[in-house]
Amino acid sequence: MKRALILAVAAVLALAATATAQTSVFVVRHAERADAAAGTAPMMATDPDLSEAGKARAQSLAAALKDAGITAIYTTEYKRTQQTGEPLAKALGIEVTPVPAREMAALLQKLKSAAGNALVIGHSNTVGEVIAGLGVSEAVKLTDNDYDNLFVVVRGDKPTLLRLHFR
Repeated sequence: MKRALILAVAAVLALAATATAQTSVFVVRHAERADAAAGTAPMMATDPDLSEAGKARAQSLAAALKDAGITAIYTTEYKRTQQTGEPLAKALGIEVTPVPAREMAALLQKLKSAAGNALVIGHSNTVGEVIAGLGVSEAVKLTDNDYDNLFVVVRGDKPTLLRLHFR
């Protein structure tokens, strides 16, 4: 499964590389929360760490994107988004940049002026908003139990959206 994701990401990057000055934005929801038991809704009043499954998923994401040309990683102010991005940031030698979840306009401005590929780690209620803000007309909605989606927005005059899954 991991190999299939890596091959799919490689194909996306090859497609993105053929277009001059195009960049890609990878968008994921944070990995599994420590306060959410399997099949139940998380307690939204807390700022939990990642669960063991979430930590494993963050490592899987880092392995999948380590060669994706990521030059910036944006998260929200919450621990779960930052912890999801830390393995990749460490592997690439770059810093995670937190942008408050309520400041979507600031995040979109950073993405539009980015010189390379970027990773955005958000929440079930912000992933679709980020993708729409990048000019994709296809609506994206996630539930509280969706953790395995990897969206790739290939920037350009008409942005292209690819949806992959990773474990």
